[in-house]
Amino acid sequence: MTVADAFSGMRGVIPVVFKAGCPDCRGRFELAAGALRLVIGATSRTTFYSFTCPDCGAAVRKPAGERVVELLTGGGVSTLRLHSAV
Repeated sequence: MTVADAFSGMRGVIPVVFKAGCPDCRGRFELAAGALRLVIGATSRTTFYSFTCPDCGAAVRKPAGERVVELLTGGGVSTLRLHSAV
C-alpha cells in the first residue's frame, strides 16, 4: 500500500482556531495556531502563550496552565521549552 492509497479516503483537514481576547482593546477574535506562541518554563510563572492582537496590534502575553498547554500543543501551536540550570 502506498501513502497515497492510505490517505485517499480522507477528507480535508479543518484548521484549528483558538478563541482569544485582548486585554488592551477588549477585542474578541479567533486565531490560527500559527498566530500563537507557547513558552513552557520550569514554573507556572514562566509558562505562557503570546500573540499580537489583530485589532489593535498590542503584544499580548497570558499565563498557560496545564490544560491550556495541552490544548495549544495539541492544536499545533509552536512551542519553546525553556531549560533551567540544575
